[in-house]
Amino acid sequence: MGEGAENTGTTGATGTARTTGAPPAPGGAGHADGAEEEERVGRDRDRRIGRRTLLIGGAAAAVGTAVLARGELGHLWWRLPGVEKPRVAGAVDFRGAQWVAASSANWRRADRPDDYGIDRVVIHVTQGSYRSAVKVFQDPAHGAAAHYIVRKDGHITQMIRELDVAFHAGNREYNERSVGIEHEGFVERASSFTDAMYAASARLTAAVCGRYGIPVDRAHIIGHVEVPGTDHTDPGRYWDWDRYIRLVRQAHTAAEPTRTAGA
Repeated sequence: MGEGAENTGTTGATGTARTTGAPPAPGGAGHADGAEEEERVGRDRDRRIGRRTLLIGGAAAAVGTAVLARGELGHLWWRLPGVEKPRVAGAVDFRGAQWVAASSANWRRADRPDDYGIDRVVIHVTQGSYRSAVKVFQDPAHGAAAHYIVRKDGHITQMIRELDVAFHAGNREYNERSVGIEHEGFVERASSFTDAMYAASARLTAAVCGRYGIPVDRAHIIGHVEVPGTDHTDPGRYWDWDRYIRLVRQAHTAAEPTRTAGA
């Protein structure tokens, strides 16, 4: 990535050419091979200052010849000393998840939901194994990663903090406003989606919805295929949305007394 630019990134299953016919052999997640890397064309301007150095609280603001837009500064206030939320190495947002850090090239530092409100969960399928998904999300050349990966056995790995913007949806606005959850498997293999996976993912999504006040419905819990401007098809026809939303609602309801008591 060049300075001042952001690859919006796309994780999960690609468009028609990627998912028709026989499913690909395991070992590559999302856009893992060279041909698929060429499909990652979604780039947009990053609102970070880049070369223009802003010295807040100092004697000067060096901005070159450009004028900083009010909207740009509005998303930078948290960079003031003492304002940014503390970050603990290895800490996770979902209890029981394993922390494995994604490459910093595959996400953007932020302070959500204070700078960008979170009102969506985006469901992805890796088109590969859990191991290969972790590998490509740690690869700085990949240009994409999701916040979480859910394995077939229900194990949850967090690779990007919910505070930060993951390049997972292929759409800058949706990246900024959503949490991305990958699921190990293939869109054309119904056997990919196990009971353990559904149950663990539903608990995770319920926790995210509870944390940010996201309604538990299909307007706010969406598939990658529903993100505007993408050519992806995941989670695909075998993902049981009725079952999944029912499980998320059950988990969300079960957690409500805990949230109320702790308020």
